Amino acid sequence: MRILIVDDEEVALNSIKRLLKWRGIRNVDTCSNGKDAIVKIKETDYDIILLDLLMPEIDGLQVLESTKPYRTHTEFIILTAIDDIPTTVQAIRLGAYDYLVKPVDNDLLFLAIKRAYEHKGLLIGLSTTAGDNKNKVPSAFSEIVTQCPQMCSILSYAQVMAGSGNPVMITGESGTGKELVAKGIHYAGSMSGGPFIAVNVSAIPATMFESQFFGHSKGAFTGAETPHLGYFEQADGGTLFLDEIGELPLGLQTKLLRVLEEKSFYPLGSSKPVWVDVRVISASNRDIEQACQEGNFRLDLLYRLKSIHIHLPPLRERDGDIPLLALHFLRKFCDAHKKEITGFSPEAMDLLCGRNYPGNVRELSQIIDNAVVVADSDFILPSHLGMVSTGKTFLSRKLCTLKENDEAHLVYVLKNVSGDRSKAAQILSITVRQLQRKIAAMKKNPQWEEILRDI
Repeated sequence: MRILIVDDEEVALNSIKRLLKWRGIRNVDTCSNGKDAIVKIKETDYDIILLDLLMPEIDGLQVLESTKPYRTHTEFIILTAIDDIPTTVQAIRLGAYDYLVKPVDNDLLFLAIKRAYEHKGLLIGLSTTAGDNKNKVPSAFSEIVTQCPQMCSILSYAQVMAGSGNPVMITGESGTGKELVAKGIHYAGSMSGGPFIAVNVSAIPATMFESQFFGHSKGAFTGAETPHLGYFEQADGGTLFLDEIGELPLGLQTKLLRVLEEKSFYPLGSSKPVWVDVRVISASNRDIEQACQEGNFRLDLLYRLKSIHIHLPPLRERDGDIPLLALHFLRKFCDAHKKEITGFSPEAMDLLCGRNYPGNVRELSQIIDNAVVVADSDFILPSHLGMVSTGKTFLSRKLCTLKENDEAHLVYVLKNVSGDRSKAAQILSITVRQLQRKIAAMKKNPQWEEILRDI
């Protein structure tokens, strides 16, 4: 284990270094200012950085922000004499693993180092696994259609962390698939045999919160003619998915926090506690950390819910997924509406790929559904999408390698000759056998496999 200590106070530097050596950690470097620390961290692959927050000129947060992108597997533990919640939130947001207030208890410091080192090992092991299974979606997340390396890596991480049983918070814009990921975590975890209960927190009236979440006994209030099991009891032995958790009113957050801490509650009208074993997965399209800074969300509740954090990228950042998803939804809605549509015209696909999608995958799904309903030809055209063609094709929609350009052009030619291999080979000035070899090689790529299957 290699550790760097960054602190502008020489006494603190030497004290921590001696302590680490006394505990058997010999490979320890020190640095007394932020400027030199940035250079050291970028040049050296440290396992752990013990980083003082308050330093002249360049402080600990600036060091963290400047170096974490270069050392994603290095774990930073912030040490500071000031217990400040907004600063804590900022440090965690920038990638710090832990935040300890001075004077730090020796055992607490070593526990933090031990956990940080284990976490680093997990990330490295995950990266290796992801490299061996590049662009493969783990089986538990088979409902998610993607070939984007970033998305596949996130799902691999989710599969690994599912086994921990710890609470998970999933963030991302609306329509990015947070509930599908939550289901995948449930099925990949140790409680997969139990129920999966999904709740839209924003849809629960504040006056009904306790009854809906904790249940009630018969006669607990006017109209309670029969007992009711709350969401926590329904999810016992399984997973409770709390969507839009950021919309939970501040006054109700304390009640949720208490159940998470004690794992028990009293149904309305009952004097007997109910004990439950429930894994909680929460999701939000809001910036919860910002809500904490603004006083709209409890930081202690955030820590309870966010033992593991998974952030889903928007569709516009998922390279190569729009054509894949478009074809997936086309097949789905053709089955639903009893239609036979071969695929998309190049202009239509170009328009789909160039769209911003503020509603993400959900928006794309709705666009394809509507297009299938109105389509009156073998291909989806721009008019079916309710969009106007720019006259460009998907060949010119983005910068790409020569190989990608050649592949796109081959598909373009095949589409324009209705799949006639002989005509396509003649236009491309290659033999039919060469064309067939190129097509066979391209079918190994999921992006082209789906398109070529329909030509």
